[in-house]
Amino acid sequence: ERGGNNSFTHEALTLKYKLDNQFELVFVVGFQKILTLTYVDKLIDDVHRLFRDKYRTEIQQRSALSLLNGTFDFQNDFLRLLREAEESSKIRAPTTMKKFEDSEKAKKPVRSMIETRGEKPKEKAKNSKKKGAKKESSDGPLATSKAVPAEKSGLAVGPENGVELSKEELIRRKREEFIQKHGRGLEKSSKSMKSDAPKEKGKKAPRVWALGGCANKEILDYSTPTTNGAPEDAPPEDISLIRGTGPGGQLQDLDCSSSDDEVAAQNTTKPSATKGTLGGMFGMLKGLVGSKSLSREDMESVLDKMRDHLIAKNVAADIAVQLCESVANKLEGKVMGTFSTVTSTVKQALQESLVQILQPQRRVDMLRDIMDAQRHQRPYVVTFCGVNGVGKSTNLAKISFWLLENGFSVLIAACDTFRAGAVEQLRTHTRRLSALHPPEKHAGRTMVQLFEKGYGKDAAGIAMEAIAFARNQGFDVVLVDTAGRMQDNAPLMTALAKLITVNTPDLVLFVGEALVGNEAVDQLVKFNRALADHSMAQTPRLIDGIVLTKFDTIDDKVGAAISMTYITSKPIVFVGTGQTYCDLRSLNAKAVVAALMKA
Repeated sequence: ERGGNNSFTHEALTLKYKLDNQFELVFVVGFQKILTLTYVDKLIDDVHRLFRDKYRTEIQQRSALSLLNGTFDFQNDFLRLLREAEESSKIRAPTTMKKFEDSEKAKKPVRSMIETRGEKPKEKAKNSKKKGAKKESSDGPLATSKAVPAEKSGLAVGPENGVELSKEELIRRKREEFIQKHGRGLEKSSKSMKSDAPKEKGKKAPRVWALGGCANKEILDYSTPTTNGAPEDAPPEDISLIRGTGPGGQLQDLDCSSSDDEVAAQNTTKPSATKGTLGGMFGMLKGLVGSKSLSREDMESVLDKMRDHLIAKNVAADIAVQLCESVANKLEGKVMGTFSTVTSTVKQALQESLVQILQPQRRVDMLRDIMDAQRHQRPYVVTFCGVNGVGKSTNLAKISFWLLENGFSVLIAACDTFRAGAVEQLRTHTRRLSALHPPEKHAGRTMVQLFEKGYGKDAAGIAMEAIAFARNQGFDVVLVDTAGRMQDNAPLMTALAKLITVNTPDLVLFVGEALVGNEAVDQLVKFNRALADHSMAQTPRLIDGIVLTKFDTIDDKVGAAISMTYITSKPIVFVGTGQTYCDLRSLNAKAVVAALMKA
């Protein structure tokens, strides 16, 4: 469902499914993956339609779950539908080329296609009659009535004159007759209506543009919108994601009022001004009460606005389209709740989907895993990877400070042997962290240390030596810093895959910045693909989690978090929110979705 697909492949089998949200049914068809069956979609649609119609009353009387223990006499119907679907997909014989006798041209008489010298003067005479009729009509209004019969006689060319007209020519000429007969009368009537209308002094009402919302303010007043009787005129509180305070208020609704008006116009008749406030109130209630199931047409305009809103919030365009498609599949056929609009229903479903995406399928708890590694008397190894300039070394130092605050000793492995100044940067961070946690405060134990071998060396070998050193010296955690590399650089990606395959770290973190949009998807997809392609192991090691940096620079454009977790289904373990060691947060899914949905 996350990818917007309705199929699933497991080993040699492929499963396709279709949802019936109205009756809470799922129809699944399975077949071998190597087979190319073109009739699968038709088969599942036919089975869905026939089964629903045949057992509609039973499903409505009892819930769908209560029918699981029962049996359905559907075997013969299924075999018949399968046979019909197979026969419809058989390769048909190639159609023969159409003969001239079967064409439209052959149906025309030969005389209508032959041009002779005798017909040219007739055509000229017709044209001269037309010109004369135009001159007469321009002389005065009385001349038009006399010109029309003459013109009719000039245009009435039929079998009696020796020329048969085609259907298209006959329609065109009749259209010309109608325009010449009624055109001037319409123009005169419109002019007389304009001249007879009294000129009003001043502006009676302000101009209402096409996209300006409701035009009749006397009947519908949206100045104080309410939901279930409670006013919503309180301004929303600020959402502070940087300092970890979480969501602090209600969200502003998206500007989808025009979509609501369109749906209400389809469901209710337009109340007239004479009905007064009572008719307007009943009209609004009729539009709000859930009395119909949602269809794609009802949700289309709302989903378009939702998609554009997500893209404006920095969500990748492809993922925004897939999210809206998933919400449409989830809501199609469902009956709307009482006092709910299409916009509120779609928005609520989208919010639930976004929160579900941001909540990880497998939670990464580093502190628990580190304590488990301590019981086995081995160091816990974390490898950082990512493109250039996203903040790998800085956030590695932040995570080191967080681990030191929790009482774990850290060994930093300087495996970035390519970038100038990379080792010196980590040396400075180690010195500052040692000053914050000196050995005197920890019974003479060294809490943080840098393992370095200089520049130009093999990164995988340095990481291996650092892990062995940490095991001998009793360090709890090894943080491996790697060189930044673009996802398209094959030699550097091969070296990274080698480092991960040889040393088998406990956690592989991808460091990505929150400023990117579509680029986030490209980076993660190609990093995972490169790790899989260049790995020497039978089951390659891929990215386990994400560190999202520079989160304090994007305001409420938090779409990169959705894009990264959607494409990998991996959790965001840490969020970098500033320049100090304390600016490290865990992700608050509801706060991110609140900022994302804010107008």
